[in-house]
Amino acid sequence: MDTTAKKIQTASRADALADRIELGAAGLAAFAEGLSDTEWRTPVSEGGREGRSVGVIVHHVASVYPIEIDLARTVASGKAVTDVTWSAVAEMNAKHSQDQAAVTKAEALQLLRQNSLKAAAAVRAFTDEELDGAAPFSLSFGAPVTAQFVIEDHALRHSWHHLARIRAALGR
Repeated sequence: MDTTAKKIQTASRADALADRIELGAAGLAAFAEGLSDTEWRTPVSEGGREGRSVGVIVHHVASVYPIEIDLARTVASGKAVTDVTWSAVAEMNAKHSQDQAAVTKAEALQLLRQNSLKAAAAVRAFTDEELDGAAPFSLSFGAPVTAQFVIEDHALRHSWHHLARIRAALGR
């Protein structure tokens, strides 16, 4: 395969992932924009218990894009991710929930748009070789997953996952 064809193949694969990140964030933003103040403050059930408000969750999705991309870059480089555990994620989420309890819709949506675009731009810079890079990943129980999997399971899926939970909580 010549260099030009390889660049096109790399660009289209990374672009497709980035496009899906943008699509998910846009869907979450569009839904959140139409929420009333009461809906924005509605708690979303998490594991059978009352959880974070809709607004905090939207801000959460926005705020973790940089972390999710850094994790994918680490895996792409072949380095194991061992210190990011589900209990550490739960602690981070609890602190975030307290810190952002009064987040406004405007603040959260601005951060969602800004960070999702930055995440998509970062993903577009990945090569196929980087996307295929694998390393043990603690959030996948130490399984050697690829950087593409980390992108898909975290930065890409995150907005879709939370939008579905928000819709269920609001009965929409």
